[in-house]
Amino acid sequence: MIPPPGAGSRDDRTIVVALGGNALQPEGESGDIHEQFRHTRESLGAIVDLAGKNWHIAIVHGNGPQIGDALMREEFARSQVPPLPLGVLVAATAGWIGYMIQQSLENALENAGVRRSVVTLITQVVVDREAALARPTKPIGRPMDEARARVLADEDGWAVAEAGSSWRRVVPSPVPLEIVEADQIRRLVDDDVIVIAAGGGGTPVYRDPVLRLEGVNAVIDKDRAAEVLAAGIGAAVLLILTNVDGVYRAFGTPQQELLRRLSVDEADRLLADGEFGEGSMGPKVEAAIAFIRNGGRRAIIGRLDQGLGAVLGEAGTVIVP
Repeated sequence: MIPPPGAGSRDDRTIVVALGGNALQPEGESGDIHEQFRHTRESLGAIVDLAGKNWHIAIVHGNGPQIGDALMREEFARSQVPPLPLGVLVAATAGWIGYMIQQSLENALENAGVRRSVVTLITQVVVDREAALARPTKPIGRPMDEARARVLADEDGWAVAEAGSSWRRVVPSPVPLEIVEADQIRRLVDDDVIVIAAGGGGTPVYRDPVLRLEGVNAVIDKDRAAEVLAAGIGAAVLLILTNVDGVYRAFGTPQQELLRRLSVDEADRLLADGEFGEGSMGPKVEAAIAFIRNGGRRAIIGRLDQGLGAVLGEAGTVIVP
């Protein structure tokens, strides 16, 4: 179970690192598996650096582009084989993306002369069932035209919505409450194993009084899942790696300003004022705020290639109590 805010001890050398699915499959690329392996290898420098400096590490990764492609494969094959539900596909992408990260990281650690084991753990994340069945709001999958979206809605029962000049599937995205395997992950991390967990935000489940754990068709925001995992294993630091230098005020305007250090209250005020995009930086700042208020020491948001510098206070944005 997740300790309540302030409960338990925090290990100053334990860190949870959140990698975005777009880091492995950037927008505009085909999603070819060889491209994804190349991007995976390029994304792991900070983790190798941290491992070499004896940090205890858990890694959470996104799966936004990958889950969309998995759904497309299901649609093309639905006349030939029974389709898999969304919750199962989340677990499936966590498995093969975890394999890519695990293999690439093992090779990079060996090349750097760092002796650490790496393991991927399929992770169940408890959510509120009613929230998981609520109105779908989170866009997933590749953009499509309206005609294709209407076919998906009519034939397959998907909820669809306009997204700018195109259409997307939309699904529920409930708040993560608990990492089922937190105790196992913590034991592995404490034993110096680098654990890849809560892949794609984790597979959403709820607790049924009779059936016990049951899956639901939803997706979980990977940054929020990383925050819940960090609380569950007693991490002192949450590092969210993205494609910008850190948190900006007035981002995208001539007045934009990189904010290098924020208190949790300052971050909360800026979030309430709408300074951060709902679908981009907003969820990352929300996760950072929740982590600090649940007893974390530092939450850091920084660029993928500046991970170690961000941890050392030389780059990125740090949010503190």
